[in-house]
Amino acid sequence: MKICLGLVAVLLLAVSGRAQTPEYVRSEAMIPMRDGLKLHAVMLRPSGSDAEGAAPLPFLMTRTPYGVDEVTPKTPMGKPVLAASGYIWVFEDIRGRYKSEGQFVMNRPIVAHTTKNDVDETTDTRDTIDWLLANVKNNSGKVGVLGVSYPGFLAMMAGIDAHPAVKAISPQAPMTDIWLGDDFFHNGAFRETYGFDYVQELEAQKTDVAANSKEDQYEFFLKNVNFANAAKSAGMQDLPTAKVFLTQPSYVKFWKDMAVEYHLTKPEVPTLEVGGWWDQEDMWGTQAEYAALHENDPNHQVFMVLGPWNHGGWGHGSGDTLGGDFGKVEFGRRKTGEEYRTQFEAPFFEFYLKGKPGFDLKGVASFRTGENKWERYDVWPPNSGFQKSEVRFLQSLNLTIPGVEYRAFPGPDVVLASYIADPADPIPYRHRPIQSTYGDGSKWRTWLVEDQRFVDGRKDLAEFTGPVLDTDVTVTGDVKADLFASTTGTDADWVVKLIDVAPDGQQTMIVDEIFRGRYRTSFEKPEPIPAGQIEEYKWSLHGADHTFLKGHKMMVGVQSSWFPLYDRNPQTFVDNIMTAPASAYQKQTVKIYGGSRLEFETPVK
Repeated sequence: MKICLGLVAVLLLAVSGRAQTPEYVRSEAMIPMRDGLKLHAVMLRPSGSDAEGAAPLPFLMTRTPYGVDEVTPKTPMGKPVLAASGYIWVFEDIRGRYKSEGQFVMNRPIVAHTTKNDVDETTDTRDTIDWLLANVKNNSGKVGVLGVSYPGFLAMMAGIDAHPAVKAISPQAPMTDIWLGDDFFHNGAFRETYGFDYVQELEAQKTDVAANSKEDQYEFFLKNVNFANAAKSAGMQDLPTAKVFLTQPSYVKFWKDMAVEYHLTKPEVPTLEVGGWWDQEDMWGTQAEYAALHENDPNHQVFMVLGPWNHGGWGHGSGDTLGGDFGKVEFGRRKTGEEYRTQFEAPFFEFYLKGKPGFDLKGVASFRTGENKWERYDVWPPNSGFQKSEVRFLQSLNLTIPGVEYRAFPGPDVVLASYIADPADPIPYRHRPIQSTYGDGSKWRTWLVEDQRFVDGRKDLAEFTGPVLDTDVTVTGDVKADLFASTTGTDADWVVKLIDVAPDGQQTMIVDEIFRGRYRTSFEKPEPIPAGQIEEYKWSLHGADHTFLKGHKMMVGVQSSWFPLYDRNPQTFVDNIMTAPASAYQKQTVKIYGGSRLEFETPVK
């Protein structure tokens, strides 16, 4: 589950490694904050490291909403290289969670600090560090902070108005902007199952017992019509974040205040961002934070690693495959998880906290799938050695690379494909039955690599497939969709997938993203789509570094539902989809027009 992967992937799961790890000793503390409340922390340190004459050790800290009671002296074995080197590990329950006092606030916004009672995660981090420096014996005065997912958000908080003792942070799959592209919305489309399950998990209790319905969630959300009814059926309509879902679904001040990227005007400490190509929860945040920080990084202290993982997958296991019952990708003999932990993460903290050589990353490390090899770039997206390319939609795909002749393409008045989108029969986003996000038997963690042939044969989508490739084609950087489309309705969702079709027929999504049509001119002020009128929609499908191998095909899929990961668009404009009446859900005819394309970069030959 997200919560466990956040802490467990960083801390709990044993991975391969033969480094000799010292015996660790466990202790607990209630650490006072500036407003008088206390936060619960568990600490581990190598036995004897507090003795007179022992070498001082730096801190490695993870703050989390997911509970730290299970931390044991064997916990650092989840990071064998770091554990063998020796650190004072600190794991803290954030405000209002588990044994910590106070009130929990989801992704607590940063506030102005004018009085002692003005608190947020930056102040709680600073107050924790002040206490650690003053009360934990034989520390070196240096602190590193890391975490995955929500703890990744908290790691980034340590780098904003950073305590002078913070020398390195690693936000990994950080929740960054949960409206634009992370957990709860993507480009205005509401992530219904995720919001439903996760908010109950964090706001209905002080612990994090997962929602675990036995009902196919496709059927559950379909019969409840809209999110308001679903929330009422679960008795969660008055939970703080659910109330905002129901009343403020557009990109209003509430969501912007929670967003992190607006606070990242410059990197204050060395920062290692980490993300996975098939992260089912927080792929957007890693690249968004890197972009914001890199824009003003004169000291070259912002780094990023992107690899072939799902959410937190770099923190455990070998990383030589990814997938499950319904699809799998393999990375040859490469053990990408182990390579990340030994070549990037451990050297990063060893260098900045202990001054040890070995961290040689100058910018960005990216694992290029297909070819299955690591690439290094000065910046992401790469700005040299690549050329702009595109695939244009015809009745099939046509790859266009500068310098290569290609035939003329139809203009935006030519219909390339047409389908009827019916909200009563939405396209599932993964194989059914669809379990609760973190429920028993859930396939949530690997759905992004499920073989997309499970939707073949449906009449409510358009697929554009290119010919068998006679040479390798590499797609690198930010993949952008430029879609010309119309609908007979007054609202619509657009889902675009770039798919690698293997010679055996398996269809693996490489990048994919949704866009809610009502936000085509403004995320803050939705407006109807003119019925029957051709409109242009442009949005990012996010980053990729993938080679479509010779003998494979490139395919682009376009559809108007992805249920119940995303709530159904009624396709009739209403003020608030969360409360849309059943009568608003109407089937509509969708048309895709000439000029539609994907834009990306390919290496210069």
